[in-house]
Amino acid sequence: MFALIVGVIFIAFTVFAVLPACPLNWGMDVINFLKGSLPVFAAFVGLICVFIGVADIKDKNEAKKEAQMEAKAEESQNSASE
Repeated sequence: MFALIVGVIFIAFTVFAVLPACPLNWGMDVINFLKGSLPVFAAFVGLICVFIGVADIKDKNEAKKEAQMEAKAEESQNSASE
């Protein structure tokens, strides 16, 4: 509950600080910060997507190998029981 209250307070402060009618009037500073940080954020998101893609490919290959090993094990069990 405490975290929820603190979160609402921070959101209210952010809205207060960005609105042009309020004394702080940080709107343009926030826009400039977002413009400057967007390329860095995009690079991090792209890097994370590449890591996730590589891990997904590895998982698919490992699952395929496990399926092949299970098929071989079943095949050897079937031939041994005959």
